[in-house]
Amino acid sequence: MQQNSHAPKPTPKNASTEHDGQRDFDFEIGTWKTHLWRLVDPLTGSTKWVEYEGTSIVRKIWDGRGNLVELVADGPAGHFEGLNLRLYNPQSRQWSLNFAGSKSGALSPPTIGEFKEGHGEFFSQETLNDRAILVRFVISDITPDSCRFEQAFSDDGGKTWEVNWIAIDTRVKREA
Repeated sequence: MQQNSHAPKPTPKNASTEHDGQRDFDFEIGTWKTHLWRLVDPLTGSTKWVEYEGTSIVRKIWDGRGNLVELVADGPAGHFEGLNLRLYNPQSRQWSLNFAGSKSGALSPPTIGEFKEGHGEFFSQETLNDRAILVRFVISDITPDSCRFEQAFSDDGGKTWEVNWIAIDTRVKREA
């Protein structure tokens, strides 16, 4: 049987469609004004939200395979400082988001995930009020000058989610 030399050669599965996400957070490098809403007492039926205004500064590390976010915000509920260390895993092609608040001084369990079609989703399992919960962190509505962050908790294995943190960030323009 004669082989057709013009036939396309098979390619490894997902060779051209597999996304290398190590540059997925490049859009966020810089300084941002942030408007935050935080649900008081999540997963208790609370509907009370508090607002904060602040600044996020995002710095690239490891040539973009990581970044460091410093958040400072103030509002009627007080002063808030947070740090997020984001690290890219080239083997899994996923990011880990490692958050710490200045009040606790400890890193929370990492949320792990990736970006698909300009939308980031990250998940973890944590404990809230001595109960195991799932955490979902979503990054969406990404433009060169704005983006949205949303965190939600689930105490029923992910069947339902309660949003408890929303941040709308707007880039601070550099003066010419």
